[in-house]
Amino acid sequence: MKRFQNKTALITGAAQGIGKGIALCLASEGANIVINDRIEEASVRETLEEIRSLGRKALYCRADVSDRAAVAAMFSTAKSHFGQIDVVVSNAAVSIRERVVEAKWENVQTTLETTQFGVFHVCQMAAQQMIDHSPSPRSRGKIIVISSALAEIAYASSAAYNMAKAAINHFAETLAVELAEHRINVNVINPGCVDTPGERAFYSEEQIQETGRRLPWGRNGTPEDVGKAVAYLASDDADYVTGTTLRVDGGYVVARSTVD
Repeated sequence: MKRFQNKTALITGAAQGIGKGIALCLASEGANIVINDRIEEASVRETLEEIRSLGRKALYCRADVSDRAAVAAMFSTAKSHFGQIDVVVSNAAVSIRERVVEAKWENVQTTLETTQFGVFHVCQMAAQQMIDHSPSPRSRGKIIVISSALAEIAYASSAAYNMAKAAINHFAETLAVELAEHRINVNVINPGCVDTPGERAFYSEEQIQETGRRLPWGRNGTPEDVGKAVAYLASDDADYVTGTTLRVDGGYVVARSTVD
C-alpha cells in the first residue's frame, strides 16, 4: 500500500531512533523524505541511503530546532527542493536527567529550548506553509507531534523533559483547534519505552531488556511501532482525526504500577 505516493514528509530528529523509524515507514509507503537533525555522522548517511534504497527521494537539512532562523531556513530549503511539504513530524527532543534540587539551570533551558520551544517553531512554520496549499476536499496537511508517556507520568529525574512534553501535548490540541478551519490535522503520539540508541545514555542493556519484559505487552516498543502509528495519522485514513493523543506504549501508562 502506497498511501503517500507523490507526497513529501519532513521529520525532525530523524537520523536515528524513533525519527528514523518514522522516516522509513513513510518512505516505504511512497513518501519522499526530508530528514532533519543537528548531527553530521554516519547515521545520517545511512538513513539517507536506506530511504533511497526504497526508491524514494531524500534530503538532509541540518538544523537545531531550538534556533528559529535555522528552522525557517530548513522549511525554505525543503519547499524549494520538493515544492510542497505534506506531512511534518516534530520529533526532535533533548533530555538531560537531573533531580530538581540538583538541576543546573542551563540544562533545564537546553531541554526546554529543544523539546518544547523547538516543537513550537517547527509546528508554527509547518502550519504557515500548509495554509498556502491548494484547497482540498480532504486535508491540506498533517502535523504530528511525538511526545512521551512522561507527559502523563511524574518520572523522577526528568522534570524539565516531563513538563516540556506535557506542554507540547496541550499546545498541539490548541493548534488543532486553530487549524481545523484550514483542514490541517494536528495530532500527538505518546510513545512509552522504545528501544533506541538514545536510551543507552541512561540505562544498561540489561536494564532496557528487563523493562521490556515487565511491560504488559512483554517487550519494549520499536521505532517501527511508532512509525506505523505516524503513518496512520499522516494518511487519508485519519482525515477526521485531529486534536487526538495516541498512546503507543504497550500498555505502560494504564498498568504503570506493575512496571515501575
